[in-house]
Amino acid sequence: MWFDVFLLGFDLECLLVCLIVFVTVAGYLKNKNPPNYPPGPRPIPFIGSFLSMDYQSGDFTRLAKIYGNVFSMQLGCHKVVVLCGQKMMKEALLVHGEDFAYRGPTPIYKRVISENAGGFFCSNGEMSKRHRRFVLSTWRSWGKNVMEQNIREEIRNMREEIEKENGEPFDTKGIINNAVFNIICQLLTGRRFEYSDHKFVSMVNIINELIRMEGSIWAELYDVFPQIMQYLPGPHNMLFSLREKIYIFMREEVERHKRELDPDNPRDYIDSFLIEMKNHTENDQGFNEKNLVLCCADLLAAGTETTATTLQWALVYLIKNPEVQEKVCAEIDNVIGQNRLPTMADRPNLPYTDAVIHEIQRLANIIPTGIRSLDKDTEIGGYFLPKGTAIMLCMTSVLFDKTAWETPYVFNPGHFLDADGKFVKSDAHMVYSAGKRACLGEGLAKMEVFLFVVALFQKFSFSAPEGEELKTEGVIGVTNAPCNFKVHAKAR
Repeated sequence: MWFDVFLLGFDLECLLVCLIVFVTVAGYLKNKNPPNYPPGPRPIPFIGSFLSMDYQSGDFTRLAKIYGNVFSMQLGCHKVVVLCGQKMMKEALLVHGEDFAYRGPTPIYKRVISENAGGFFCSNGEMSKRHRRFVLSTWRSWGKNVMEQNIREEIRNMREEIEKENGEPFDTKGIINNAVFNIICQLLTGRRFEYSDHKFVSMVNIINELIRMEGSIWAELYDVFPQIMQYLPGPHNMLFSLREKIYIFMREEVERHKRELDPDNPRDYIDSFLIEMKNHTENDQGFNEKNLVLCCADLLAAGTETTATTLQWALVYLIKNPEVQEKVCAEIDNVIGQNRLPTMADRPNLPYTDAVIHEIQRLANIIPTGIRSLDKDTEIGGYFLPKGTAIMLCMTSVLFDKTAWETPYVFNPGHFLDADGKFVKSDAHMVYSAGKRACLGEGLAKMEVFLFVVALFQKFSFSAPEGEELKTEGVIGVTNAPCNFKVHAKAR
């Protein structure tokens, strides 16, 4: 009997060893790279390359120095290929633009929406193109003058709020977020809110918290280990409740618009979408109420965060460079004066201010990385990337590319000025990305940033509270945002 027990123990040990060998070999074969696949750091079993970086975009640049401008990583069980440098980004987004236009839903998005639900962030193919064209044509039909006038009206309200601070130190984030939120809200829903409105303040705070959470380590862990994280308690679960609150807000707006809709007189994006829905009853192409809510939520979040963060950085860099702030104010006084609000027609006559704004955007590096996914086999940089490969676009490596900028790590408006002081563009200024999935609201964002910056420094001179030093090191999340700070705003 003892011999039978020995054999049973021996068989169990053999079975366990065979199982371990099988899992190891299966994992190796599953994760084995195809021929001519980009090199990268060696992954750790079950963890991958997660410990090789901390999602700081500078780390991508560091790894690119080791492995080249096309390299691979493994995050959990998922393979990722990272692209760096202006040359590689142009090849991917412009030369192979169609190949790199696909964006698969992340595990977080899969949980909050179905695979084919739509929205702007994760829709693809003809549906994505159709809705991008629709929103752009809708905004274009209203004319730039209407959008510009909305911004100018919001500038008046924002400046009044700043004046109420009476030159005392205050946090500008709330006022700026409120102003920018109102602009996109008017385009979507046809109305603006008073800054004291409880519902308005609540929604702005929800968007801010959602953006913070989506850029947190908890969101990163969820996307890397969704099979585990979906069953665990923790802050990552706030992502889904916050997003649902935005959906509720937009559903209420859609219901209001359905009751008040005049098909012959669309007032905003929701009206236009509801009218378009009537023309797509057979093959809706995403023209349904569920997708309308998702599209509005995407536009609301993206249209608030990036522009508001850019304006925050503008204050940081111009306070830290007072001589630049003085030159900007002098140019504004000379061209516009103090008696009227700026217009987009003033832009060609403010080359130095325009250059300063572009340099702020470059150094601020608002969106350090972009996400794509290949829906077919592709070659780039001499490497083979199979269908399904996740792509990370390191935009930081373009905005700080030593081959494109004279002083890449120094605040230098001269990057956008010629010898005669005239404004010049740069192909490496990819702050809105490029190609098929370039920022949908680029035109609106450029208008907002220019008018808001000019209007702020036309009216006020900004400085830091005595003894305080503003930081240019940002807090990396979904966006690269400045650390919290307060300013003095002195009427000019």
